[in-house]
Amino acid sequence: MFKFFNWFFGKRKTTSTEDNQIMKKYLIVGLGNIGDKYENTRHNIGFKILDYFCSKEEVTFSTDKLADRAEYKLKGRLFIFIKPNTYMNLSGKAVQYWLQKENIPLENLLVITDDLNLSFGTLRIKTKGSDGGHNGLKDIQDKLGTINYNRFRFGISDSFSKGRQVDYVLGEWTDEEQEKLPERLSKSMEIIKSFVLSGMNNTMNSFNGK
Repeated sequence: MFKFFNWFFGKRKTTSTEDNQIMKKYLIVGLGNIGDKYENTRHNIGFKILDYFCSKEEVTFSTDKLADRAEYKLKGRLFIFIKPNTYMNLSGKAVQYWLQKENIPLENLLVITDDLNLSFGTLRIKTKGSDGGHNGLKDIQDKLGTINYNRFRFGISDSFSKGRQVDYVLGEWTDEEQEKLPERLSKSMEIIKSFVLSGMNNTMNSFNGK
């Protein structure tokens, strides 16, 4: 009789909320600007990578506080994806809010951004660094009070003439870049999974410069 009760109560299913509390959480942030006119611009590569990941895994974003948000579970880990809807310059507000709300440690944060200082398609993962003149990273640094957070930089190159930087980063991909993007997006998806499942050091060793 006691064995039966032990078995019965031991088999109680956990709720979705309980599962999420048990799972190790990671906040994956894609930087970009909201609105159709920015959708296919270089500056929105963070959004584009998360959209690609979620489309492949059939995960849907929904509008939440300060961001569009989605969840994905894999091997006991919970990926929380956000695309801040604050516009690029205020991205830190959304990052700070969701880290605190979900009680996610800073080492489990990964911020995905474009980088002018890397050639197109170059992928670079780092555990810290300056904002490099990137307004989204600058606001995140200001809100978190540190430069020591993980970032995944996607190279967009600096093929623009003097005084044309804003037009370039807010410009759309060339036909040649468009052809190469799918493979780079697929590799970016691998990087995100590796970060969560294998850790930052292994991910840097496996993917930097690839």
